[in-house]
Amino acid sequence: MVLGDTPATFWRVLDERISTEDWAAAAQRAMGELAGLPVVSDGIEPLEVMAAIQSESQFGSDHWRLSRAKRIYYQLVRPILPASLRPFFRTLLLSRQRNGSVLEWPIEPCYVCFQFETVCHLLTSKGLDAVPYVHFWPEGKRFAFVLTHDIEAAGGQRFVREVAALEERYGFRSSFNFVPEGYRVDLDLIGELKERGFEVGVHGLKHDGRLFSSKAIFDKQAGKINQYLKQWGAVGFRAPFTHRNPDWMQALEVEYDLSFFDTDPFEPMPGGTMSIWPFMMGHFVELPYTLPQDHTLMITVGETTPRLWLEKVDFIEQYCGMALVNTHPDYLRQDRHIAIYESFLSQMKQRRGYWHDLPCNIARWWRQRGSAIPSREDRKWCIPGLPGACIGQVYMTDGPATLSNRPSVELRL
Repeated sequence: MVLGDTPATFWRVLDERISTEDWAAAAQRAMGELAGLPVVSDGIEPLEVMAAIQSESQFGSDHWRLSRAKRIYYQLVRPILPASLRPFFRTLLLSRQRNGSVLEWPIEPCYVCFQFETVCHLLTSKGLDAVPYVHFWPEGKRFAFVLTHDIEAAGGQRFVREVAALEERYGFRSSFNFVPEGYRVDLDLIGELKERGFEVGVHGLKHDGRLFSSKAIFDKQAGKINQYLKQWGAVGFRAPFTHRNPDWMQALEVEYDLSFFDTDPFEPMPGGTMSIWPFMMGHFVELPYTLPQDHTLMITVGETTPRLWLEKVDFIEQYCGMALVNTHPDYLRQDRHIAIYESFLSQMKQRRGYWHDLPCNIARWWRQRGSAIPSREDRKWCIPGLPGACIGQVYMTDGPATLSNRPSVELRL
């Protein structure tokens, strides 16, 4: 599988004097920001490192295979557990993983630092104080804000309308991902959500932990998943329990996927892509969730406010990333949990300068931004085929960078 993002396609700098070799040299000088990661070793090229980070292959060939204990839990124990006991056993099984994680949580800054230091070294090597670039989001918005939901069981499906109504009160829209063969999917609800401006996606096939048991099983279920995608008019997917394999998932006929994350030591397959931005993963756009899942925030960690969500949004805003959260109507049915979620929506509503949209539109924008061909007219850059595109400036700064003690850059519009 070929990942599409490089420092050059990520930054989309508009300066014909900068060559591929210049980017490679700058990225090589920024490699110190990634020291300590499993993939980093003498002689490895920056583009190989980026591919290994974004695909999570840096964690080894066994990364995509659950341990025996986890397979027993998800395939045999969990299905017979009462719903009220599942959070306890899940927390018991996964909470110890955080101590062994090589990535920080909830904020992992290394990859962000690498990207910003790369363009800093590029400017330094070319003797430039500033350079134009295609801004990350339309109309010069500082960051993207995306709401997504997974509906695991029939009880969660019955609570979907309440969640949608809550978001509507604050002016937001989201995507709801349904399990096609896990419960009787309410097709009238799917149609209603789409009419109200929400998006519908597919959440695995059965939600039984077996989707990635083998390549043969995955391929068989992927064929059925593709049928449901077409039937529902859906273009997005998230795997149950965020079990995942980037190579196998190329069989899915989707525009985007939501199964990966920037950092999360509490998932059955811990790890992370370390990216707070979308990126190309083979033929589809990956939209990693960058805010802790509701289960992790409210049950595993035991937060009683949206504090961790909002602190992560602050970080993402600073670096023009994507704040994407995954919550579950199944868990939001509890009064305490829906109160935390509403507090989060209320405080996000008060913020300014972000782009809120459905994940399908975020993915389409990111794909178009990466492939758009800039042109110059009357000594000004324009980006045909990318509505809302804004040309910003990457400036060198005199003070220390936020993520390191060396000079870095700031983005201005």
